[in-house]
Amino acid sequence: MTNPNVEAWTRENERYTDGRAEQAWARDEITYGIWNVPESELHALPDLAGKDIVELGCGTAYFGAWLKKAGAARVVGVDPTPAQLETARRCNEKFGLGLEFVEAFGEEVPLPDESFDLAVSEYGASIWADPYKWIPEAGRLLRPGGELVFLRNSTLVILCSPDEDVAAVETLQRPQFGMYRFSWPNQGVEYHLSHGD
Repeated sequence: MTNPNVEAWTRENERYTDGRAEQAWARDEITYGIWNVPESELHALPDLAGKDIVELGCGTAYFGAWLKKAGAARVVGVDPTPAQLETARRCNEKFGLGLEFVEAFGEEVPLPDESFDLAVSEYGASIWADPYKWIPEAGRLLRPGGELVFLRNSTLVILCSPDEDVAAVETLQRPQFGMYRFSWPNQGVEYHLSHGD
């Protein structure tokens, strides 16, 4: 049985050429969201120097490349989509950053317990994996005192989104209670919880 998210990201990878991936890998500073707010202004991450980091849902791994450039000792990118990982491997070879890659879903990562100081997800497992499974899995991978940092769409934008192919509108399109799994036509499955959840 095929996974709708792997299918969607395989199609997306065909459109997201190596050139675009390489441009992202070439950038030196971590930025966030649609406004590309730089890490130097936001300070969302702890000190990365010497840290072992796992990126859950790494895609083409540009975020992991930025983490490595920012001083991480080790970055392991985890993603279930072979096409995305192949692009990541080509970029890693070109830029020589020494990232490691594992083909797996964020809900079940074949890596040992307590292997990392930091787990991150930048629009990866944080929206494409079941939060009731991937967050405990991230916790399993973290050493005592480790941290989890993730970026996802806001709850409000999902409440105001008619569907995946239409931009958010100015009115609520769905109730907040009961938010969980969203199956978008031809776009895969996303997970979004309400504020209380």
